[in-house]
Amino acid sequence: MKPNLNQGPLLVDGAMGTMLYAQGFPFDRCFDNLNRTDPETVLQVHQAYLDAGADIIETNTFGANRLKLAEYGLENELQAINTAGVELARRAVRESGRDALVAGAVGPLPQRMSPLGRLTAAEVQALFAEQIAALAKAGADLIILETFSDLREIRQAILAARTVCKLPVVAQMTYAEDGRTPLGFSPSEVAQELHDLKIDVLGLNCSVGPARALEVLCTLAEQLPGTKLSVQPNAGWPERIGGRVIYAANPDYFGDYAGQFAAAGATLIGGCCGTTPEHTAAMRAALDGMTRPHKISPPAALPRTKWEPRMRPPEEPTRLAQKLAAGRFVVSVEMNPPRGFDPANLLSAARALRDADVDVINVADSPMARMRMSPWAACHLIQQDVGVETVLHFPTRGRNILRVQGDLLAAHALGVRNIFVVMGDPPSIGDYPEAAANYDVVPSGLVKVVKHQLNQGLDQAGSPIGQPTGFFAGVALNMDARDLERETRVLHRKIEAGADFALTQPLYDPAVARRFIAAYQEGYGPLSIPLFVGILPLQSTAHAEFLHNEVPGIVLPPNVRDRMRKAGTQGRHVGIKLARELLLTLPEFARGVYLIPPFGRYEIAAEILEVLDRP
Repeated sequence: MKPNLNQGPLLVDGAMGTMLYAQGFPFDRCFDNLNRTDPETVLQVHQAYLDAGADIIETNTFGANRLKLAEYGLENELQAINTAGVELARRAVRESGRDALVAGAVGPLPQRMSPLGRLTAAEVQALFAEQIAALAKAGADLIILETFSDLREIRQAILAARTVCKLPVVAQMTYAEDGRTPLGFSPSEVAQELHDLKIDVLGLNCSVGPARALEVLCTLAEQLPGTKLSVQPNAGWPERIGGRVIYAANPDYFGDYAGQFAAAGATLIGGCCGTTPEHTAAMRAALDGMTRPHKISPPAALPRTKWEPRMRPPEEPTRLAQKLAAGRFVVSVEMNPPRGFDPANLLSAARALRDADVDVINVADSPMARMRMSPWAACHLIQQDVGVETVLHFPTRGRNILRVQGDLLAAHALGVRNIFVVMGDPPSIGDYPEAAANYDVVPSGLVKVVKHQLNQGLDQAGSPIGQPTGFFAGVALNMDARDLERETRVLHRKIEAGADFALTQPLYDPAVARRFIAAYQEGYGPLSIPLFVGILPLQSTAHAEFLHNEVPGIVLPPNVRDRMRKAGTQGRHVGIKLARELLLTLPEFARGVYLIPPFGRYEIAAEILEVLDRP
């Protein structure tokens, strides 16, 4: 007779991915497609867990959603891969002679949902619905959603499952050592958010070992009495030894905790990364040998003391915000931090720009993916030693959501309030082409986090941070984009997220700006945020041709390229003249200029600004 979820505790199998890795398959391989290319290997893993006593085995389909499969060119094989995954698990159950259940495994998407990413709630739900429908049609007994860190995403996955099938749903978030998900959600917040969805089983898996998992499990049990719970921790924290990933927690250790999980109220108990059939067998022996489980109290490691922050007066608008509100035409100049730690030359150039009546200095972050001093330090030193307000360039590329928030709070603590949120240059073009380029949040998503959460005294997960921040946030804009409709749409999304101003790519033709503004107004009404138009002075015909032909987003009109060709050795002077001519047209459609001196020649900025008639 098949087990059911009312009989618990039931034993779930352990890791699939690390078992396949141990067989020699690298982590950059599409493990889900092994259901078709190496079915016997997958079958052997299932059989080993069944022989060890598992009541439930999970299909090898954790990443078999359309977006993840597309990374391997397999998006059109989604149905076949998920079907094969269920069929292999069913075959293993038949051949084992055990009455075990097959759980269709569904992991999170590889792209973030809005506001952290570009995917809408409807798109996320449709992507999960496609995979879950395939698993249900192939004959899965239940659906297990696992290793989710975003509450919004798992909510859409649950709704998708409810829409396309009537199978029981197990919903598992993943928690870090601090007892929160990687996106900052506490077990209490998870319980409150998902309670109304009436999930069949709620729990956790991955990331932490049994000790931390028990703490979270106890909190969930305390928050949702009577709810069926699940727990599938990792075999401790992974280490890389001799080129292999090793997990420290041994089977006996897991066996000891299996009884504690059951006593804490877990209906489903199993393992995640690093666990093996030996861990499953140890848990089977522990559960089979249990006497009547006794309730245990939540460990003291999850403090519930209330934090009372010391409040300060509300932040005043930045000087940049005040100048724009007063209707002033604002002059901004970009500077690059030094390659070393000595800021002397940077500060000397900043003083010269101050004396040239520059309003604000933009400090780039690793431009062209070249290693330089952190721009927070450069901004802080310029503001402190020179007295000119700065705009911190803040790329989202290469930062996860935890680092994003921590870095922003650090910048705020140093007195930096103006930020320019941008995707950032890919490491592949810079000094360290092998550096990670992952990111958790797109620029529009980060603007929303800044303006609607940090500036309201909350972190991304909605937990209080004390005093609200006072960031004034800018965004990037390419007015000469090939797809004008898309660029206006993206800008509108950034404005809706809360953007305060926009810095444009270097421009060489005022007609381009007029055309873009007209296109935006036609689609979304008058442009509601101030524009700083980028001006990058040309130095020679070679410089002009390089920018036109090799730098994405920069287009030089034929007349500008022709003037630079005819300039010959006077290219620098002609480039300054062109920049001055463009600068004088900007007040017609822009609220400021964003000067980008080439090759660190900041004196050029002063020469160009001489033509401005400023009070």
